[in-house]
Amino acid sequence: MNRDKVFLTEGDRYLFGMGTHYEIYEKMGAHKAVNEDGVEGYYFAVWAPRAAAVYVVGDFNNWRSDGFEMTRLGSSGIFELFTDAPKDGDCYKYLILTKDGRSLYKADPYANYAQLRPDTASRITDLNSYVWKDDAWISKTESREYWKSPMAIYEVQLGSWKKKNDGTEDGFYTYREMAVELAAYVKEMGYTHIELMGIAEYPYDGSWGYQVTGYYAPTSRYGTPTDFMYFVDYMHQKGIGVILDWVPAHFPRDAHGLAEFDGTCTYEYADPRKGEHPDWGTKVFDYGKTEVSNFLIANALFWVEKFHVDGLRVDAVASMLYLDYGRTNGNWVPNKYGGNGNLEAMEFFRHLNSIMNIRNPRAITIAEESTAWPGITAGPDNGGLGFSFKWNMGWMHDFLEYMKLDPLFRKNNHHKMTFASSYAYSENYILVLSHDEVVHLKCSMLNKMPGLFDDKFANLKVGYTFMMGHPGKKLLFMGQDFGQINEWNEKVGLDWHLLNEPQHNSLHTYFKELLTIYKKYKANYEYDQYPEGFEWINADDMDRSIYSFVRNSSDGKDCLLYVCNFTPVARDDYRVGVPCSGKYTLLLNEKLEKGTAIKAVKSECDGKEYSISFALPAYGTAIFKFNNKNIS
Repeated sequence: MNRDKVFLTEGDRYLFGMGTHYEIYEKMGAHKAVNEDGVEGYYFAVWAPRAAAVYVVGDFNNWRSDGFEMTRLGSSGIFELFTDAPKDGDCYKYLILTKDGRSLYKADPYANYAQLRPDTASRITDLNSYVWKDDAWISKTESREYWKSPMAIYEVQLGSWKKKNDGTEDGFYTYREMAVELAAYVKEMGYTHIELMGIAEYPYDGSWGYQVTGYYAPTSRYGTPTDFMYFVDYMHQKGIGVILDWVPAHFPRDAHGLAEFDGTCTYEYADPRKGEHPDWGTKVFDYGKTEVSNFLIANALFWVEKFHVDGLRVDAVASMLYLDYGRTNGNWVPNKYGGNGNLEAMEFFRHLNSIMNIRNPRAITIAEESTAWPGITAGPDNGGLGFSFKWNMGWMHDFLEYMKLDPLFRKNNHHKMTFASSYAYSENYILVLSHDEVVHLKCSMLNKMPGLFDDKFANLKVGYTFMMGHPGKKLLFMGQDFGQINEWNEKVGLDWHLLNEPQHNSLHTYFKELLTIYKKYKANYEYDQYPEGFEWINADDMDRSIYSFVRNSSDGKDCLLYVCNFTPVARDDYRVGVPCSGKYTLLLNEKLEKGTAIKAVKSECDGKEYSISFALPAYGTAIFKFNNKNIS
């Protein structure tokens, strides 16, 4: 065999065994090849270390194993086969004979394409045929400092963003169709990125893509792998970044998937106290196995290097870090020091983030981590895990608890909106209002709000204003920017017809203005990670439930003053302290004319020497720009 082209060499097997073969996906799975006799065909390779025998079966051999037994490569646990029988698009599986006499039909863990559910076979495909056109985007983002850049993320579930009335049961748009419509919407609104839920192949729609069976395959629900490449490419050409949700925490028990792949615990921990999630009924990856770690780390690199995505949001990080996560006393295994931290998962994250930063510094990694685990975004050299960003779940919880309150009771919960500023700089945070907050009877964002119908919209406007001004990057789930009434349901599309209603349209326009202001003024994002970028003017006005604060720029130019009134009481002559003398120009207010300039007067307020006064409406907001003379 001409192994120099695609086949596994001894060097490949060595690196895989060490857990450092970062392009193992080019060697494992099914790949077009030419053997030593010049015959064109396909080369198959699979890791099944405890299998008695492995066969490739598929459309090309009528799913019969005769003559298609794979060869074991030494002690590597890898089996290989070259055959000229298959053609592009053929379905296949691995028939694994276990040492205890069972026959298992498994999808290829490294397959790049899968059958549409409920069918479960892998498909042969070629990822090298697509010609990318996003060179300008890649070049631009290679030198971008994400921490100092605006990031307003639109979280999307592709199957339910919009539905087609085409007579099909699912009504799915294809990747190519969705690219055009979604990019136009995101561009019009002013989001900088999209974050896609559930792209890696998964069998059950109700899992939203968080129980994966095909880690290297974009789901076939919306088209082919090259269709998804087109989707990412199109987004980049429109100036939109693409982040994928990625799930290295667990995988389902489906018979065709990774669970007990070779008849034993291959990808998962053997001890069920470590290898199973009792709450979710899923399997936990064994991060201590170098081949498993390699499978996952190469997979993260695969999405960035082969599909050009700009980042990965890592799901359920806390469940990986804590050995006792979701487990009762006596049903978890302490680490070698007697603690509850998973040392192997920690090392996995440090390895992942280090190599991602070395190979693809343009790509970001985001941790969905719901506890106060220290150093999530600190560098591995400093004892951290090395993520680029962390979801601020604490802020989200406090914000929503406050926003749901009747305004009468908000004064007694004033601290909920100020507490996050005490830890805002301990990690690189993203403020999130994600899909998890608008499902399972938690109500839509609109219906969380108190009061009558119009009050709900007013509450959302002031809440979103506070969010956009608070330190941290931003994420909003689809439908929240126009006040979706119903909870999110993956089976139906968003209620886009609501944009024809005045209140929904007004909210939509208002949020678009917030995004415009957010991106236009660097004070909103440049110093997100530094206390110099944020200053409370009045964090203690609990009786009136009004918050005022300043976002500073590094040069003091176009700094921003935010004022948010969380009650239905208008303040016709509201006075607020300001950092310095000068002119304060109104950027956003529903009552006063934009561009109105107010000159600060030497009148003490909020502990400041200078102040301004203006009419602050019920549930009113105001954003002023000014030059901070105290910043040189």
